[in-house]
Amino acid sequence: MIVRMSSSVPTSHAGSPPGRASDVPQSNPVPIADAETMVTTPVRIAAAWSWRVLLIIAGVGVIGWLLSHVTTVLIPVLLAALAAVTEHIGLVGTLKAAVIAIVLAGILGFLFALARMSEIKVLRWVASVLVEIFRAIPVLILMVFTWFLFAIYGVFPSSFLAFAAVVTGLTLYNGSVMAEILRSGIKSLPTGQTEAAKALGMRKTQMMLSVLLPQAVTAMMPAIISQMVVALKDTALGYVIGYSEIIHMAQLSAARYGNYIPVLIVIAIILIIINFALSSLATYIERRLRQGRGGNTDDVPPADQVDQAAMENMPVPSPKPRA
Repeated sequence: MIVRMSSSVPTSHAGSPPGRASDVPQSNPVPIADAETMVTTPVRIAAAWSWRVLLIIAGVGVIGWLLSHVTTVLIPVLLAALAAVTEHIGLVGTLKAAVIAIVLAGILGFLFALARMSEIKVLRWVASVLVEIFRAIPVLILMVFTWFLFAIYGVFPSSFLAFAAVVTGLTLYNGSVMAEILRSGIKSLPTGQTEAAKALGMRKTQMMLSVLLPQAVTAMMPAIISQMVVALKDTALGYVIGYSEIIHMAQLSAARYGNYIPVLIVIAIILIIINFALSSLATYIERRLRQGRGGNTDDVPPADQVDQAAMENMPVPSPKPRA
């Protein structure tokens, strides 16, 4: 009798004979992408740190170069500052021309604004033509034209000629822009102000001076100060006709000390400080107006829009009239 015995040998998978590697339990293999990441990550870290090290070395080198040359750079800058500030003719000339031009431009702008809103048709037409002409002509052209006009007819002595031309050019241009600013401020006031003044029996001149104009100046004060900054910067154009302002004196100082770049850097810093002070004043007044009006400044056009309109000879943006 034949006895069959069961084999204890495990059956291989997929018909493979026993004893092969496929019968031995194996762990999960690492994916190829993960293996590449594990290899390249240290390389990337090393590359990133190498760039950082190179930047640090370059920065240290630049700082060292600046420190080694600080005496050769700082001394000319100090000499330029000494020449431009202690020899204060240029700075005083710039401020003097700017202040006088701003005052005269305010008066001229007030007169032009009243004339443009006058009931007399001829006066209104003449004022409108003059305002548009002076706003359309560049400031430099106005300065050169008035310089030749004063020189030909001997209006001013030769020593006073350049100053008069600079002030006249700035006054005509900025006065026309001031007129548009004031007129826009008056037009933005509610109609109830005019009606109340008429009900009280005020004449038009009295109503304009006592009621409308003070409110318009208050509302448009940021735009007015922004135009003052434009007038201050435009005084540098007087260098073309020989006016002794800060740029002209800077050129003389640079020719004396032989350091043109430091002189121009110092002059730029001085003008930036002055213009920044005026711009900060405009921002402060605009903030106070916003607080006084309960957060409503729809009737106050932004100062940057007025500045851009003045530079592009475009009409000043009119504020939104209040109900």
